Amino acid sequence: MNTTQHEHCRHRHHVPHGAKPALMNADVIYTCPMHPQVRQPGSGNCTICGMALEPEKVMAQEAADPELRSMTRRFWLAAALSTPLLVVNMGGHVSGALHDFTMNPLSIWLQLALATPVVLWCGWPFFVRFRQSLRHKSANMFTLIGLGVGVAYGYSLAATLAPGWFAALGAAVHDVYFEPAAVITALALLGQVLELRARAQTSGAIRALLQLAPNTARRIEADGSEHDVPLSEVHVGDKLRVRPGEKIPVDGVVLEGASSVDESVITGEPLPVEKHAGDAVTGATINGNGSFVMRAEKVGGDTLLARIVDMVAKAQRSRAPIQRLADKVSAWFVPAVMLCAIIAAGAWYLYGPEPKLGHAILSAVAVLIIACPCALGLATPMAIMAGTGRGARAGVLIKNAEALEMLEKADTLIVDKTGTLTEGRPKLMSIVAAEGFSEKEVLALASGLERGSEHPLAEAIVKGAEAKSVAPAAVLDFNAVAGKGVTGIVGNKQVALGNLALLESLCISADNIKAKADAYRAQGQTVMFLAADGKAVGLVTVADSIKETTAEAIKQLKADGLRIVMLTGDNKTTAQAVARRVGIEEVQAGVLPDKKNAAVRALQEHGRIVAMAGDGINDAPALAAAQIGIAMGTGADVAMESAGITLVKGDLMGIVRARHLSRATMRNIRQNLFFAFVYNALGVPVAAGALYPFFGVLLSPVIASAAMSFSSVSVIVNSLRLRSARL
Repeated sequence: MNTTQHEHCRHRHHVPHGAKPALMNADVIYTCPMHPQVRQPGSGNCTICGMALEPEKVMAQEAADPELRSMTRRFWLAAALSTPLLVVNMGGHVSGALHDFTMNPLSIWLQLALATPVVLWCGWPFFVRFRQSLRHKSANMFTLIGLGVGVAYGYSLAATLAPGWFAALGAAVHDVYFEPAAVITALALLGQVLELRARAQTSGAIRALLQLAPNTARRIEADGSEHDVPLSEVHVGDKLRVRPGEKIPVDGVVLEGASSVDESVITGEPLPVEKHAGDAVTGATINGNGSFVMRAEKVGGDTLLARIVDMVAKAQRSRAPIQRLADKVSAWFVPAVMLCAIIAAGAWYLYGPEPKLGHAILSAVAVLIIACPCALGLATPMAIMAGTGRGARAGVLIKNAEALEMLEKADTLIVDKTGTLTEGRPKLMSIVAAEGFSEKEVLALASGLERGSEHPLAEAIVKGAEAKSVAPAAVLDFNAVAGKGVTGIVGNKQVALGNLALLESLCISADNIKAKADAYRAQGQTVMFLAADGKAVGLVTVADSIKETTAEAIKQLKADGLRIVMLTGDNKTTAQAVARRVGIEEVQAGVLPDKKNAAVRALQEHGRIVAMAGDGINDAPALAAAQIGIAMGTGADVAMESAGITLVKGDLMGIVRARHLSRATMRNIRQNLFFAFVYNALGVPVAAGALYPFFGVLLSPVIASAAMSFSSVSVIVNSLRLRSARL
């Protein structure tokens, strides 16, 4: 058992000494959406709040919920038996015949017969959870429901069985409260049914994602034959045929053919994307009218769809910092409510009108029921679950609730250039040879050096050489210098390719070609100097086209109050040329990879709340250092692991959508918390009888129970609005 599990042992069922922890062997682990630290094999109830646990892993097909089925069955029986009780007792206030009947001792026994199965069978789960809350010393909403129903029913049962003793206390024989006990149970069950159904709907986003994947793939065997196989039998390296209109089975690369692919299910973008040989394709996206053969590169849990599902599920179980406020209040709330109920009962019994005992019981039960903190407990997790699900459908993947909350507070956005503002697919633009060298020689040396590098700029040079039919030079002793370039030996020459800092570190002057380099930089092109035997012998330039949405996204983010800073390892002239085109005024250029996180911390030290957007391995430390790391889904896996938010499509409009989602979710949480706090603050005094001296009004426990259920339903409905929020 790991450290985290040790820390939360008190919240889990006891494992007998010598037995293997069931967590290790169970197929399905259940957890509480409001208290994710509570985990156990198999279904059950949360030991903190008493709510039903949910499976951590959502299935593609919705499984029957035994908790919902049980609560629904109990509710309908409770409703059927409580209705005549309600009719008789409420009718007694308007009908003389019914009033006379309620005063008859036979009526008391009839009420007992109707209420007993409602309280003892239909309401049994509440008493079980009430007992658990006492055993675990964790008072919750079921503590209050159990006390309220138990006091009303227990008093009424005792008054029915020993009327003489209660008459001596000043209570009439007909002063029984079977009706409130039964109706409160029915309404509490209704609230549970509605809540369980709503919680099932919040898993709908994950279930919808799971259902996107096809069940089979058409595999091309080594002998050229083709067969449909289950998706689970597809392995990395398999050749698959994707026919018109079919879903792409797994992540991979197109080998033959061409088509347009609808990627809206993953990216949220409606326009299809053209795919040709060499292009990457994503599982669960939909092929258009063309046909192609692909090679499987990521299968099972490694596919983008599987990672999205996993990220959404984890985010829905995470806790936002704002939840700490609700937790602190809840820790003191239930004991405070119990104290209020005792004080209210004592005040009515000592100073209230007759029947004093009856009024004391009614006020105590009303206080206990109306103050159930279920709405308070649901306020944050329901909004987080709905918000993260909505983000997934828009291509905004939230790693945890803290990132969602912090994004709303961010006032500074740092953006990398390559792959974030630009497409990340640079192309070779120009080749300049110094005196004594030809362009072909320069390109051969440059491509030979870059063939050993995985940098996007290196790939552009190698592909450029291939397009010009230039064979890369054979390089020995290849060495990559982080943030500067590469070096190696060609023949008997020591060669180097990189930025001006690399040449300066090698004590090589580039004055002979520096003017030409400055001219290309002014056009926004990245310049790399080539040196051989201690002399600058040429340069190559690479340009990366700016994403179509970048300028508009920057405009909207600036209008939203964000300070935008470009942070790049590229030359200052090139960086500023790109910044001018997209509308960024603040640029930090020539920043080495190991210095990017220092730049983030420098802004944080000045009180800025920093969001960092990047896509490369070199961005990972800065993404982790920022309060909110935002990774481009088109970038390196390590960047996505370091970030709190991942944009599937990989453009800055995703940050605009993420910002809208963050604001909508946090606004929803504040509305829920406000409603829950204010509701209880107003409800408890009214239930205690604060209005009676002025208006003669004493709140019925039945009305208190209906109001308690309404408060929870209101929070749930408000949270579910996020599923259709405009981003």
